[in-house]
Formats: sequence, C-alpha cells, structure tokens
Amino acid sequence: MVSHSTHLRRGIEHVKSTCPDLKKVIEVSSVCNIAPQEQSVNSYYESLVRSVVAQQISSVAAASINAKVKKLAKGKITPRVLVNRTESELRSAGLSAAKVRTIHGLANAHLTKEINLASLQDANNDEVIKTLSSVWGIGRWTAEMFLMFTMGRLDVWPVGDLAVRRGWKLAHNMKEMPTEKQLDPLGNPFAPYRSIAAWYCWRVLEPEEPW
Repeated sequence: MVSHSTHLRRGIEHVKSTCPDLKKVIEVSSVCNIAPQEQSVNSYYESLVRSVVAQQISSVAAASINAKVKKLAKGKITPRVLVNRTESELRSAGLSAAKVRTIHGLANAHLTKEINLASLQDANNDEVIKTLSSVWGIGRWTAEMFLMFTMGRLDVWPVGDLAVRRGWKLAHNMKEMPTEKQLDPLGNPFAPYRSIAAWYCWRVLEPEEPW
C-alpha cells in the first residue's frame, strides 16, 4: 500500500506540473502538510467542535473559547461529556446559542445512532459531506475542512472558501475573484490532489509571501 506521505509528494509534483502559477507558489512556500489525524469517534467529534467554534470568529477568539470548552469538559471533549453540559454552561465558555445547538445536536445524533461518526473513516467524500451536513449548523465548508485536516483527504476542492478563491485570483493575476461556480471546474485538472492545490491557494495569502 502506498503511504500517505508518498501520495502527498506525488500530489505536490502533480500540482506543479499542472499549473505553472501554483508551481511558483509551491517553490516559495512551506511543504503541504495535509495528513490524517487520530481516527476515532472522540477525535472526530472534538475536531468538529473546534470547527463549529471557529465559525465566523477570529482564530484568537476561537482558541480562547476552545480552551474554555475543554476546561469545562475536564479535558475530554466527547459526545457523551458535552451532551451533559447545559446550554448555560457552554454559553459561559463564549459559545453562541446556535453553536451550542450544533454541538449538542452532533453529540445527540451520534449517541442515538442517527449518524455514526466511526463509519466516516470508510466513507467517500460525498458520503462524509452528506452525513455531517445533516446536522443543523454544519454545512459543506465545515465538512470539507474536516475531510482535509482531520481525515487527511487529498482530493477536496473547497470552492466555497473565500480564501481559496482569493488565493487563486492572486496566483493567477486575475482582475476579478472567481465565483464558486467559476472555480469549481478549474480544480478538475488537479484531481485526485485538489486539496493540495487548495492548500497552496491559502499560502498565497500568507503575509510573508511576496505576492
């Protein structure tokens, strides 16, 4: 079986050979580090909680709230632990009522077997997105970030991510930022390594890079 690191190296070379503009980005950026994290129900749930917390707030604020939630959970962010934390307790950590609803909803969905987080490991990308998006408050973007940064999937093309579209615009010296619909087919040549192309679109926006 080919290792993930080998697939990653092949993917980077594929992106370089496919797109001269992203090749320039790759040559001045750090090496793409998309890789699968611990594959378990609790790690999946904690990762999704972090993503929900981070929705529409700064990374600094998200880190602070995540730390408070973890303290409230006594270090164990699991479906069973958080489903037993009241809305007022979670709100005291800085979560909005909507985010509490999502975190509780995801926990309940797993505990009642409405969804099975453990089964995601063997599901394809579309199945993972469909399963997670069935939970109120979790949309396609959150599911795609989960696929990339928790499951380490290398063929995700998150056209709904504003930063990916901005990075593509800058890397290709375009006057206008592409829409989701416009960017979608432009990812096809990068398959099965579209996550890597997206990752380097993000790198374009890093302040230390000469763009």
